[in-house]
Amino acid sequence: MGKGKKWPAEFNEFTDPISGARITQLTEYLAHSFHLYFTNDGWYDNGTKLLICSDRDNASNLYSLDLTNGELTQLTDLDPKTPKGIQGTYINPAKNEAYFTLANSITAINLDTLEERIIFNLPEGYNFSNLSCTADGKHLCFGLSEDLSKTIQSNLSGGYVGFEETEAARPHCQICLLTFETGETNVIHEEKRWIGHVNASPTQPHLITFCHEGPWEKVDHRIWAMNIDTGEVWKIREGEPNQFAGHEYWHRDGLHIGYHGFTESLDRKDGKFLGYTKFDNSETQEFEFPYQNMHIHSNDSELIVGDGQQSSAYHGERYQDCIFLWKKTCDGIDGPRILCKHRGSFQVQQLHVHPRLSHDGNQVLFTSDRNGYGNIYLVDVPEFESLPQLIDGKLLKE
Repeated sequence: MGKGKKWPAEFNEFTDPISGARITQLTEYLAHSFHLYFTNDGWYDNGTKLLICSDRDNASNLYSLDLTNGELTQLTDLDPKTPKGIQGTYINPAKNEAYFTLANSITAINLDTLEERIIFNLPEGYNFSNLSCTADGKHLCFGLSEDLSKTIQSNLSGGYVGFEETEAARPHCQICLLTFETGETNVIHEEKRWIGHVNASPTQPHLITFCHEGPWEKVDHRIWAMNIDTGEVWKIREGEPNQFAGHEYWHRDGLHIGYHGFTESLDRKDGKFLGYTKFDNSETQEFEFPYQNMHIHSNDSELIVGDGQQSSAYHGERYQDCIFLWKKTCDGIDGPRILCKHRGSFQVQQLHVHPRLSHDGNQVLFTSDRNGYGNIYLVDVPEFESLPQLIDGKLLKE
């Protein structure tokens, strides 16, 4: 049947054994299901639906998950052999339309009628980077990167194969701006640096961030901002030469940018930090935290969620594979406290845990292959002080 096919609810509720937090498993199928990349908001229809990806019937497609009753609706019917970037799908904030890459094109899909149309064709010699829609819903920003496949063998979603080599090759990259009303596309920035993570502010239509992709300690500078009206480009969070920050994301106010980072090397246990700054580099605040963490997300500066590291195959009291919370206080930051154990492997990009707070901050969305297949989970956020603390690798329950 494909497009429009309905799947009954697969909800399963359970309690986390460490924190007691209530977790709802949203999908349960013998193939991977995963939510959108953590910088992309998957909630729509006033928060009643969630746009997700699933590999059902031996094909990767987009699905709409009705959070009120659990019903799944298949939105696309894509050829399994065609390259696609559905994890990077971006929903237009002004209407029920979403955008994803499919082979050599960008496709728009109406989330109500399921009608699809091609809005951009990839120029020869380039690959797509990610997509992001401006806050007014009028433009689509996206990156193009020079195709180096003839000289560099890479598998970036599976083990970051070719990651360092691609950065060192200095591919020619562009940031493009597509205007929906006219269909016109313009190159608004280009350079001989590997550009990725093009993210539009959720409230300021003229602001985007992007990054110089590659190992953070090897690029000239990771996080950049741009005024797409004037073309001005500037560095975000230009700290000490031996400090490296990344995995940047916008707060919901569309003015502040969150990130995490490390000092000198990931191998150093000290020198790691969480932080945020305003788009003009004012109001910067950072907090030290002696933990290895893959990604963080927050709606503001008050509550931050992180996903720790991959699960260990060994038994025993190990807590690196947990969803952690930090809370801003008058004295700095409190945490980490364990919200739940995710047991994710991070084996491929689709199985990265990628926690993301709900709009109201009362739940955390994440992906985990804790039972073998990737599935999507929502965990309720209880009173922060009720959660167990992790101090020097040991669990402390108050």
